Amino acid sequence: MEVRTAASPKDVKHYTTQRLREEFLIPQLFIADEIKLVYSHIDRIITGGAMPVEGALKLTAGEELRAEYFLERRELGVINIGGAGTICVDGREYAVSHKEGMYIGKGSKEISFASADANAPAKFYLNSAPAHMAYPTVLIKPEGTPGEGVVLVKDENKVELGSLEESNHRTICKYILPGQVESCQLEMGMTSLEPGSVWNTMPSHTHDRRMEVYLYFELPEDAFVMHYMGEPAETRHIVVRNEQAVISPSWSIHSGSGSRNYTFIWGMVGENQDFDDMDGIAMQDLM
Repeated sequence: MEVRTAASPKDVKHYTTQRLREEFLIPQLFIADEIKLVYSHIDRIITGGAMPVEGALKLTAGEELRAEYFLERRELGVINIGGAGTICVDGREYAVSHKEGMYIGKGSKEISFASADANAPAKFYLNSAPAHMAYPTVLIKPEGTPGEGVVLVKDENKVELGSLEESNHRTICKYILPGQVESCQLEMGMTSLEPGSVWNTMPSHTHDRRMEVYLYFELPEDAFVMHYMGEPAETRHIVVRNEQAVISPSWSIHSGSGSRNYTFIWGMVGENQDFDDMDGIAMQDLM
């Protein structure tokens, strides 16, 4: 598990491009037959990727957590951006297809990931946060049929925003948040931009009570997203390519503009779970 410390905005304004990338970019999350984990001191979030090919991968705590098992004091959100796969939680198997997700509650001991087809492996994207109580483990489906242990994303949590004229026509699909899938602090969802639209989270904002991680995907090899970060009057950018993630501290804006449309997964942890608790930044105030 890679460990990264927090960064002060006073220092970040002096970072070189390489230093920005070292501190905030996660360049490779999906490695065949490995679980890649990055532990950030920013709200203690863990961002990871599990890509099982030849066999199942077991999630373990490692030395960094000083825990008996990974979710002894934590909760976990998962969204699969690859082929069909399964997640086994304490002996119960869940079939998790492309763009389906899971919330796995505190106290779950045995967690493993597997792919249905080695030629089209699953790519399980992980966000984990410290947790103070246990909430039910559930499979999350954007579409389909509800059932025992299965939650469908509610219509009110599929929000269409923006316009083609503003280059930001997009749909936000909220997977984990109060009223749909309960958690201690973790929220997760996915935003998809329509063809011809390239901007996300613009006008931009900060939310001092929560930090965020973005995973950008569905980008061709030669495409990229300019991810904008920093204080509103001290903005910086990081070039992010397909299936790369970027860490956004609570004091930083987090907007992006792509060379074409794309999809990204957002995960938030911190002081509250109020999705609309944002401090908007006027367009003319960005520098």
